[in-house]
Amino acid sequence: MNRLTTSGAGYDLARHPEDPRDPFRAWDAADAYLLQHLEGTDGADPVDLSGRVVVVGDRWGALSTVLAAHRPVQISDSCLAQRATEANLERNGADADAVRLLSSRDTPPDRIDVLLVRVPKSLAFLEDQLHRLAPAVHAGTVVVGTGMVKEIHTSTLNLFERIIGPTRTSLAVRKARLIHCTPDPALPRTPSPWPLRYALPADAGPVAGRTVTNHAGIFCADRLDIGTRFFLKHLPARSGPDRVVDLGCGNGVVGLAAALTNPDATLTFIDESHQAVASAEETLRANTGPGARARFIVGDALAGAEPGSADLVLNNPPFHSHQATTDATARNMFYGARRALRQGGELWVVANRHLGHHTALRRIFGNCTTVAGDPKFVVLRAVKR
Repeated sequence: MNRLTTSGAGYDLARHPEDPRDPFRAWDAADAYLLQHLEGTDGADPVDLSGRVVVVGDRWGALSTVLAAHRPVQISDSCLAQRATEANLERNGADADAVRLLSSRDTPPDRIDVLLVRVPKSLAFLEDQLHRLAPAVHAGTVVVGTGMVKEIHTSTLNLFERIIGPTRTSLAVRKARLIHCTPDPALPRTPSPWPLRYALPADAGPVAGRTVTNHAGIFCADRLDIGTRFFLKHLPARSGPDRVVDLGCGNGVVGLAAALTNPDATLTFIDESHQAVASAEETLRANTGPGARARFIVGDALAGAEPGSADLVLNNPPFHSHQATTDATARNMFYGARRALRQGGELWVVANRHLGHHTALRRIFGNCTTVAGDPKFVVLRAVKR
């Protein structure tokens, strides 16, 4: 847990899931710089927050918690960010309903007076969100983006300029920068180009030629990533009424492959991203008959799964949390998979070879075998004994 101090108060903040081993804070210099600007302590006039305030992409709820007295609307693609926000509001004595939590799939407010945007890692996701928000912005709306210098590029500014209006940046402070955008109501309101759909390549195993749906912001949305491509060639061949989990499902291609090779299986698609789960559902429905048995869950890995509820878990774990490299998410997935699997159930993982996930799997499961590998990737199998 870390303390964020503003001119008015201090706030104890934590990420979700809270882990004492996690070296990363729930806020950074970009969050602090934006809050200073809103207060007027950066030399500018304070921003009037009496109207409808919308916070987009608040990574762990730091901005929303500090601004809770203004009853902002938070729009987030991450259920982990939403849960962190709820916990941080409670931790700091704010009402549970002080912040209205919306997902990236929800309809945004029809009027926005102050729009605060934490620049995401995905330029496509920023584009999609700005398109969705632009109709609610008016000539008097204050639009301020924030991010670390390494996160803000010419392409970032061009999106604000093209979709919202004239844009400029601030000086850098502690390697963070603000984006100031003046809404231009005369700009044409064009629809978002997302989602993107394409046919999977011929070497994609059981899903070759199938159409995949990709909403903005999911990993490798414009092509099949090479790790998944390798995994598809080495998935287990199974039959019967298996309960299969596509954990960290992204666009659902791995789960779709499991469904096509074993029509008797029941599939569960889980991701912390609302955009990913929406992509997975559209991908499955477009490529299977109405009888396909599947659930789609936006959640914290397998934290809520019943013990013994899965026969097979398929996982391509991320190794980044925003800009930070970490194995915390993978560890959380592995522990959750072990709890959810029945005795004899299996976890199959594809990952970059250099990450060394075999060590964590041996510690958690007591065993790990290498199914396949090439110079870059490895497919690992762990069995719950």
